[in-house]
Amino acid sequence: MEVREGYRLEHDSIGEKEVPEEAYYGVQTLRAYENFHITGLKIHSQLIVSVAQIKKAAAITNCEVGVLSRDKADAIVRACDEIIKGRLHDQFIVDPIQGGAGTSLNMNANEVIANRAIELMGGKKGDYSVINPNDDVNCGQSTNDVFPSCGKMTTLTLLENAQEQLNRLEEALLAKAAEFDSVIKMGRTQLQDAVPIRLGQEFHAYAGGIRRDIGRFEAAKEEVRSLNLGGTAIGTGLNADTAYFRRVVKNTSTISGEELVQSYDTIDATQNLDNYAMVSGIVKSCAVNLSKMCNDLRLMSSGPRTGFCEINLPAKQNGSSIMPGKINPVIPEVVNQVAFNIIGNDMTIAMATEAGQLELNAFEPVIFYKLFESIQTLTNAVRTLVDNCITGITANEEHCREMVENSIGIITAICPYVGYETAANIAKEALRSNASVRDLILQKKLMTEEQLKDILDPYTMTKPGIRGKDPMDILKN
Repeated sequence: MEVREGYRLEHDSIGEKEVPEEAYYGVQTLRAYENFHITGLKIHSQLIVSVAQIKKAAAITNCEVGVLSRDKADAIVRACDEIIKGRLHDQFIVDPIQGGAGTSLNMNANEVIANRAIELMGGKKGDYSVINPNDDVNCGQSTNDVFPSCGKMTTLTLLENAQEQLNRLEEALLAKAAEFDSVIKMGRTQLQDAVPIRLGQEFHAYAGGIRRDIGRFEAAKEEVRSLNLGGTAIGTGLNADTAYFRRVVKNTSTISGEELVQSYDTIDATQNLDNYAMVSGIVKSCAVNLSKMCNDLRLMSSGPRTGFCEINLPAKQNGSSIMPGKINPVIPEVVNQVAFNIIGNDMTIAMATEAGQLELNAFEPVIFYKLFESIQTLTNAVRTLVDNCITGITANEEHCREMVENSIGIITAICPYVGYETAANIAKEALRSNASVRDLILQKKLMTEEQLKDILDPYTMTKPGIRGKDPMDILKN
């Protein structure tokens, strides 16, 4: 076969194929690239780093146990180090969603590392007699233990990044809780007036939800620390040296800087992916919390003249191409949309996790694609929520207090003193006549001005109890 200028000829079990001469990937990668034009996107950069860390650990371990020569191992390690530092990522050309249970990515890594290692040893790309992608770079491994393991390592890193942003969000919410502690507003249930609450209490409650999410992320990280690395094809460890089997995860842990352990049962860890479903569920729970909070922010900032108008969100951009001066809550809106996408991704992950058969789940590529997207977009959404929204929120304190004073909801504080039925009748009359609850109680001589001042103190109504006194004692005074 005559080879075109600028190309080299490679072969695999299917046949021969021209590969661009300067490419570090090889024939198997190129076939995968041609087969899977699915998302049009690239492999997540952290996944590339993780697979390079595994290949480095494998080379070191194979050398330690005498399976791989020192010169080959050193060249492979140097090539992996370059990829870990960010080089050659453009040579990872396979689509994130791919058939073959991740074989395309594994071979993409094997070929890029092999060809770079060949160069480092003074050879020419494509001369696999120097270093072979399968026999040397993939020694003691299978896609079926490499791909799940690099997926878990990537997930662990992304979860840690997300936690950093969630910690920032919790701190920002607690700062606003302290700032708004004296702002009295009307609490609402089912969007109807309920009883007074402090704006700071609302923000403190948001922080509480985020604190639980941070704790759940810690649990999620524990789910992905155990690797089936060393299990090779189906978890039995076929073709892996016994000493390699015992050492490779420890070496991977050292290289990655993460606390990683080998799965107790590598067969179980190869065929069952329930840990990814659990992690996705935790990410989804966090997205739900974030979306609910952002719904509240949009409601409380609605207006500015015809809505709640209790808080002001930072103005980030024009809200309309036709309505001058309109400003929309764009940051909470984008967080809502991220949450919707994460919820959909969780369903995809659940279906793909369930669809595994016998000794392997072939659908890890879509699981990783969706899980990484969920964690990454959540991380980015939280970052922009903190930087472009939460820290700049201000309160319309006077307007909040006016709504409390004009609300029917404060009748609840009167209930222990006049009884539920009387309080209900006053509430209905206040609505019907547009009179204030305070004025009606005074008109009916149910309580004195001094008693009402004591009972209807807005700040007092945002705390438990009835000022530590028996209702009848207050009425007797």
